[in-house]
Amino acid sequence: MKKNGPIQSANTDPQSASYASITEALAAGNVFADQCPSRLILNHVTSRWGVLVLVALLAGTHRFSELRRKINGVSERMLAQTLQTLESDGFVARYSLPVVPPHVEYKLTPLGIEVAEQVRNLVDWIEQNVGRINLG
Repeated sequence: MKKNGPIQSANTDPQSASYASITEALAAGNVFADQCPSRLILNHVTSRWGVLVLVALLAGTHRFSELRRKINGVSERMLAQTLQTLESDGFVARYSLPVVPPHVEYKLTPLGIEVAEQVRNLVDWIEQNVGRINLG
């Protein structure tokens, strides 16, 4: 039997409201929501080494040692960690070839190419305008 009266939300307790906002953030990709995974992805893509790895891989497939030489100043540990993170995000593909010594190559996935092109636009803008930017 249906009761007449005001319609109440099913999510009236604070935990349900929080769950609703998290669910909304996940569905919409709201970077301003504190629980939105887009913040974590943004951090991976725009980190110091993430930017450089993405832009370097736009030129094509690279071995680990090639990337390390190309990206001056990155340690082996940080490069490995950055590659693993970008791989887990689906931006970088890792290929291990069955040869001796082991031969591992990295390249951008189609999704990685999309994000790398966006990051490259930012890098290009910064390089073109570095003289106008106050470095402080």
